[in-house]
Parts: sequence; C-alpha cells; structure tokens
Amino acid sequence: MSPQRETVQKVVIIGGVAGGMSAATRLRRINESAEITVIERGSAVSFANCGLPYHVGKVIEDRSSLVLQHPAGLKSRFNIDVHIHTEATAIHPSEKTVSVTNLTTGESRDIAYDALVLSPGSTPFRPPIPGVDTAHVLWSLEDMDRLIEAAEGAKTAVVVGGGFIGVELAENLHHRGISVTLVEALPQLMATLDVEMAWPLVERARHQGLDVRVSTQVSAITGSGVSLSDGSDISADLVVVAVGARPNTELAIQAGLDMGDSGGVAVDEQQRTSDPHIWAVGDVAQKARADGHSLVPLAGLANRHGRLAADSIMGRPAQAVRAHGTSIVGFFGLAAASTGYTERVLAQKNRAMRIIHTHPFNHAGYYPGASQMAMKLIVDPATDAILGAQVVGDDGVDKRIDVIATAMAAGITASGLMDLELSYAPQFASAKDPINMLGYVNENRALGEVSIQWHEVESYLEQGWQLLDVRTMGEYSQGAIPGSQLITLDELRGHVEGLRGSKVIVTCRVGQRGHTAASILAQAGIEVANLDGGYLTWQLGTAASAQPALSSTH
Repeated sequence: MSPQRETVQKVVIIGGVAGGMSAATRLRRINESAEITVIERGSAVSFANCGLPYHVGKVIEDRSSLVLQHPAGLKSRFNIDVHIHTEATAIHPSEKTVSVTNLTTGESRDIAYDALVLSPGSTPFRPPIPGVDTAHVLWSLEDMDRLIEAAEGAKTAVVVGGGFIGVELAENLHHRGISVTLVEALPQLMATLDVEMAWPLVERARHQGLDVRVSTQVSAITGSGVSLSDGSDISADLVVVAVGARPNTELAIQAGLDMGDSGGVAVDEQQRTSDPHIWAVGDVAQKARADGHSLVPLAGLANRHGRLAADSIMGRPAQAVRAHGTSIVGFFGLAAASTGYTERVLAQKNRAMRIIHTHPFNHAGYYPGASQMAMKLIVDPATDAILGAQVVGDDGVDKRIDVIATAMAAGITASGLMDLELSYAPQFASAKDPINMLGYVNENRALGEVSIQWHEVESYLEQGWQLLDVRTMGEYSQGAIPGSQLITLDELRGHVEGLRGSKVIVTCRVGQRGHTAASILAQAGIEVANLDGGYLTWQLGTAASAQPALSSTH
C-alpha cells in the first residue's frame, strides 16, 4: 500500500445501492480504521432493485427479502455510518467536503472527505408528453409500493416501454390477472437484440394474451388510459412508464468533473474521475467498450466497479476491463440474452461483419424435453474477433451467452469456439455443443463459404439469382420463401447440370443442409450462397419487419 493511500481515513460515498455499498463494504474489509459514511436519499440501501417487478407479480412474496442490508446492521457488522433519507446537494472539491441535507428534518451540514465515491445511480426518464406525471414508474421500493397499491383491483394496464423493466413488469402484472397492453416506440422489444432475434418475445407475449404495440408512440396519458400517435386510445386503470433512465450527473457537473462523450462521468481504469480524490461507479460512470465508451447500467458492473474503486482508494492494484454489456431477461419462460454489440449498432458504425445464425437444441435432441434456441454470432471478418452475440430460447440460454461473454473477455476468437471443451451429457448439451457449432460455421465462412442474410434475399432475387429450397416436400408445403424452387438435398446432385451458369441461393430450415448443398454446387463450379440461418431465420426476420402484423395482437 502506497504511503499516500495510508492517509485516507475519511471516505464519503454518495449512493447506497449496488456500487456504493460494494465500495463501502470492500473498504471496511481492507481498512478497519477508515471512517466510512454513506449518503442515501432513499429509504433503503443495498436493496434488490432487479427484483422489484417480481414482488409486484407476487413471484417474490416477501417484501423484506428485497432489502439485503439495513443501516443498523451495516453499523454493527461493518462499522459503516449510513444516512438514509439524506441527499447530497453539493460537492466542494477545493475544500474536500460534501453538503448534505436530511430530507426528514431539513437539517443541512458539510461532511469532509479524503476520498469521495459517486454512486448516485439514475432516474427514470419521463417523456415530455401530457399527463406523464400521473403515470407510475418502477425504480425504488417506494415506487413498487405505490404500484402494488394501484394494481389492487385494476383490471387493465398499459406498460409504456419494451426494455428490461417494461417486459418484466408486463409479465408480472399479467400474473396478477390484469389485462396488459405493452407499447414500444421502436419496431421491436428489447433494444439489446436485433429485430429478428427479438421477434420471439412478441410471439410469446401474444401467446400469453398480451396486446403488443411496437412502432407506436404514446402521445398523452389521460385519466382513462393513453392516447397513441396514430390517433387511437387505449383504456387502462393503470399506466406505467418504463422507457429508460438518465444518470444522475448533476453533482458531478456541479463539481466541475470531466464528462464523457457518452453522457456519463469520465473515469480512468481505476474509476477515478478528473479530480484525483473522487471516484465514480455505477450508472453515472461511462464504461470502456471495444471501440469507445458508453453507459452500461448493469448491476454486475456496478458491484465490480464499486469494489475496484475501493481497492484504488486504498492503493491496491486495480484496473477495470472492457464492458461487453452482457445481459439476460426472462419473459413468460423465454430467455433473451446478449453480449457485445448488435448488428444494428455495428452497421451504424460502418463496421464490417460476419454474421452467423444457428438454431440448435439446448441439449441432445433424442433426450426428452429438448427445446430449440436461436443464436446469433457477430464476428470481425478481418481479425476473427467476436463482436457480439445473442441467444433466445426456453432453456440453456444463460449457459451459452456466458460462455461467449467469457470467450470475449479472454480474447478467444470465433474460430476458437470450435475447440472449447464443454461439459456434455444428453440432458445438458450435445456432443457438439451449440457453442462449438458456432465455431464450425464461422470457420466455414472464413474459409470461403458465401452466405447472405435474411434481409438480402429479395435484392439477390432482383439481381437474377435463383433460390433453391433443399428441404423435404413436407417441410416446403408448410411454408416457403416466395420465389423459391424445391429441389431436395437428396436429389440435388441430379440437377447440377441444369444449374450450370446460374447464380444460386440455397436454403433449408436452419442452414445446415444448406451448407451441404452449397458445398455440392460450389465443387461443381456453380456460384452459390447459403442463406444464413435458413428458412427459420428468414421467417423470424420478415415477420418482425411486417409492421402491420406487429401493430396489435388482435
């Protein structure tokens, strides 16, 4: 420990959830003599905000289980002074003091610090529309209590916003027996996914009886429900707005700290701000990404960075690693997970991409209970680096996204996924795990197999390419891409001569038989491309792009 850090005896932490409490408890564990003060304007510290929707839906029955620590307990176990219902109103860097006000008594005072940790979190965004202040939000325990009270006796509800909180809350209000309409301004639910990967969420919602309106904006919140931008109205006893949040950067700006281009506080690899005595963690701090910085408001990162800041304050070696934004959401039994960048974001950055879709089963197909997943891998074609991944399905999703996120953190390339040694038994996986299969497909592409994406089919057909469906007659009769011609894989070799001189797209259900067909035609000297992810990916993508079909479940 450096001599400079040994003199740190007074640490003030603004914000007592996630990153703030992680910093506080870590500081105590490595320095028994430091004076640690936590300032929290809410009524509780260290509460499980990710569990709030599930208490609304009575999945988590005991409210007290959401509060992990109490001020008295933190004082007795960690000797940390926690002040709830207390707001930090100003930071004075030159004096190294923080002005705070007790929201109950109105009393104000200044607290001196040797080191200050900013972890004030974020505030739900309320769009500037008439009546928005009458809508509920879900961000704190108090928000949750008010929402539960309003839900008692409610028969209908509108949830505005199709992100994490929106979809979780829509499901949990449904669990309470409330008829729910979910409204999202984007053309999809969950912006952490690409549109074709998000479509199963809409399908699952419809199956459960929810009314889903995407590409739809709320223009006003009224006493009887909401008005939409298309001029229609939806009646509702209860309206909840869950359209994102904004970091609470007011104190940082007032203190003159440098702000990052992402809108958060700029920090170095030790979470230190432009002031050498102030650190920032959680939603308020920008995170280093693969090619820049962004806000990544995830609890796991907040907790890790709180610990890291504490180590830095006390002079221990500490360095934040790149954030990939690994996340997962559950929705009526369906899990949707992602890590890294989406195709949509990378296209905006004009990045070259190799895109791979697969649809494997979560475990061996012959073992009872196998369910199909949709997987997407995005690769840098020049370096073979994994840029992002998405997995959607009923089972096995969390395992696969975590393996890919770990591979990204370790610098394992997409082709390196082939050689990962993963656990196997029929009830857990396949001998060729879905992760390994992504690596195999990627290697085929890297070695020259040409593929096209679901949204490119129409333009290729307009350029004169033929589309061959190599599935069985039974599969083809149940649904096929318009303009396709059926030649089953088993019959394909007998049609090679008739295809010479043509440019051919081959498709099957998920891409595997298409790979075999493409190999046959390519070796015969025919220009061929395999439809990535096959008919199933095309079906998801085109359904998601059909706005009239998405406008309502009715």
